[in-house]
Amino acid sequence: MTRGQAGAAGARAEPVGLAEYNWQAHSVLVVDDEEGMRNFLERTLARRCGMVQSAADAEHAAALMARLHFDLLILDIALPGKSGIEWLHELREHGYTGDVILVTAFADMETAIDALRGGASDFILKPFRVDQILNSIKRCFERAGLARENFVLRRELAGLAADPTGLVGHSPAIEQLRAMVRRIGQMPSTVLLLGESGTGKEVVARALHQTSPRAQRPFVPVNCAAIASELIESELFGHVKGAFTGATESRNGLFYYAHGGTLFLDEISELPLPMQTRLLRVLEERKLRPVGSEREVPVDVRIIAASNRDLATEVRAGRFREDLYYRLAVVDVALPPLRARPEDIPDLMRHFMGQFSTQLGVAPLPLSHEVVSRLTAYPWPGNVRELRNYVERSLILGCFPPEPHAGGHAPLLAAEDDLELSLAEVERRHIERVTAACDGNKTEAARRLGVSRKTLERKFADWAAEAEYAARRAERRA
Repeated sequence: MTRGQAGAAGARAEPVGLAEYNWQAHSVLVVDDEEGMRNFLERTLARRCGMVQSAADAEHAAALMARLHFDLLILDIALPGKSGIEWLHELREHGYTGDVILVTAFADMETAIDALRGGASDFILKPFRVDQILNSIKRCFERAGLARENFVLRRELAGLAADPTGLVGHSPAIEQLRAMVRRIGQMPSTVLLLGESGTGKEVVARALHQTSPRAQRPFVPVNCAAIASELIESELFGHVKGAFTGATESRNGLFYYAHGGTLFLDEISELPLPMQTRLLRVLEERKLRPVGSEREVPVDVRIIAASNRDLATEVRAGRFREDLYYRLAVVDVALPPLRARPEDIPDLMRHFMGQFSTQLGVAPLPLSHEVVSRLTAYPWPGNVRELRNYVERSLILGCFPPEPHAGGHAPLLAAEDDLELSLAEVERRHIERVTAACDGNKTEAARRLGVSRKTLERKFADWAAEAEYAARRAERRA
């Protein structure tokens, strides 16, 4: 029986207590020269993890790691050429921080100590049981998850301590907005936020709540445009049992859940006129009546409303009540579009990369002067929301696309069969398309992609090495 067969022997019994864990969010690279062991681990993990790859030696494992992200390495110590421990030392020296489980059939105390000094997360002897390796993997995933959560929490707490508004940027426009938020956040007055779609009205509403005496109470956002007109009254005020067809039980409204805190009414211009009348009455009397009830309920809620339309124009057109407009616009705040504060784009990109790199489990991309210059020249019709989506897409692709996708711009991938591709293949095809469009000029292609020529050369070299490795494997199998 080979070492691989010995390890696979434990595959007959399904481990207990692991089924409820979410494995799909993780990726694993198996590095072992035993084909039987590689196949066993691939079969065991492929139906659990989001992605599983394997390599027979450190050289080809490094090629895979150069273009794919792995949350965990399962690394055999006895590899041809460079040993697993030698490669682990190199990985740590070059900044790799992921978990590594070392496995071996031949171990002594000195080897175990060397493995731990090299930064191994666990050390397992072959042959091992399925539940043994799965529990070790699960511990690594959970530990990494806790580390990410702690990083995000520390970052958020540090940000709140430095700036409770949470607004990102240092342009004159954002500094003026930050000062206004600090001032009016302390006041109980109703606030009306005006600005184009995607300028961050909910972010400013949360900042106003966070800097108010109500900060420890609920913040309840409501998108008025997303609720059917016949349901909006029930959603906001609640209803009693039997108030209308389908009201089989009483239900509290969003005003109830926001009691003592802040209710953010986004896209308030979409409220039907009859509902505008009822909202005005609640704001003036500080009481509401659930649908179907004769009883009035007192409410203690601060209202922050927002619209991407000019409400004064809506009033003149008869689509918005004038008295409600003046009741809401005790303080009105105009949010600047992103094109009016392009100097904030690098700060916003770093902010979003910090968020998405943790969520996606990838490293942030370097922001070169060339990339920043190109993106600050773009008009960003979708404002901060468009920039946020662009950063997320860039992290997924592993590079900054030459032009953000917005109205009037061609999408990065138009072919229907591209929907079936892996993220790695999407990145490869996009790079190859851009390089072909530059007639093979890699310097120009790198400029358009927002990466260095060295990075582009490395990717092409990795793909060539991977193709050569696949060809050799095919020859051996033949």
